[in-house]
Amino acid sequence: MFEQNSPDPDLDVCAGRYVRARATAADAERGRLREEFVYVALPFAGRLASRYYGRGEPPEDLDQVARLGLLKTIDRYEEHRGSFTAFAVVTIRGELRRHFRDHTWGVHVPRRMQDLGLDLNRATGTLSSRYARTPTDAELADFLGVGDADVRAARASLAAYLPLSLNRQVTEEEDTELGDLLGAPDPSLAAVDDRAAMRRLLERMPQRDRRMLALRFWGNFTQAEIAEQFGVSQMQISRLLARSLSWLRITLLSDVVPPWPGTTGEPEVRVELRAGPNRTRRAYVYGEVDRDSAAQLRARLLAALCAAQPRRLVVDLHRVPWMDAAGLASLVAVHTAAQGRDVELTITGVAPHLARLISTTGLGFLLQP
Repeated sequence: MFEQNSPDPDLDVCAGRYVRARATAADAERGRLREEFVYVALPFAGRLASRYYGRGEPPEDLDQVARLGLLKTIDRYEEHRGSFTAFAVVTIRGELRRHFRDHTWGVHVPRRMQDLGLDLNRATGTLSSRYARTPTDAELADFLGVGDADVRAARASLAAYLPLSLNRQVTEEEDTELGDLLGAPDPSLAAVDDRAAMRRLLERMPQRDRRMLALRFWGNFTQAEIAEQFGVSQMQISRLLARSLSWLRITLLSDVVPPWPGTTGEPEVRVELRAGPNRTRRAYVYGEVDRDSAAQLRARLLAALCAAQPRRLVVDLHRVPWMDAAGLASLVAVHTAAQGRDVELTITGVAPHLARLISTTGLGFLLQP
């Protein structure tokens, strides 16, 4: 039925004969007709595949892809579609381009960028011949009808077609690989252990001191700005920051974590009791009252309530620069105990920032100038 001995058969004529013969043939006969038509059209598929030789893919693979496209063309072709040759060219070229797009790119690149990169190469050659120079990005974008950013992205995507291996030798005389020349020492990587250790130490610090460090070194607040937030003097903030940094420095260089200042030995808070007229007891408190010293303050004040059985207890906080939640809880506990023993409790000598804190506990009515 087909002119198999002809060096260049007319595939459109052969396709018409094949379609008409297949329409009236039995199933077994249709398989034979298809094999004969494929045999006749194989050289045509080979010629299309040869146009893509030399692009980094083995010719045998390209021949197989083109033959697959030919089989799809034969199975889908219907005579009313027109020229079989034109239909075969579109289908086989599509298979070949799909093969290059899906199997030859070293790095995944979106299909739009792949197609735009191919168009960019053709446009560069066309405009180079027209202007006798290398075209600019703006000229290429105008020629292709895209934006300048698309042109730059397409040019970058072309570099992903055949990326260099990091194991590639730089020169044939040396054993140095390309990956050995990339990268540099990372100071941040060397500080990972120190950062992890610092995080654990910060968790051991009182919340107030930890917040001061955060405001100073992460928030870039000045000491005066921090002092305004805490309601203390700038000198007090400077002293507290110096104490915190000294403890961190010593701890980082030590194998054993030393206690936070004030947790052992002589406490930072001191309570001095004095007797007054009419069974009045005055308790003068010296130093900071925090979670490490609040227990001692509470014990000394409760002892003053129980031992002397005064009618009035005056707590003087004139020498207390700072008091945290633990210290406030101690005052609440002393107030409760004083009510149970029918003792009048008064708090005096309170700095403005401490007065605001004490008022939040509901003990503002105890404050006196």
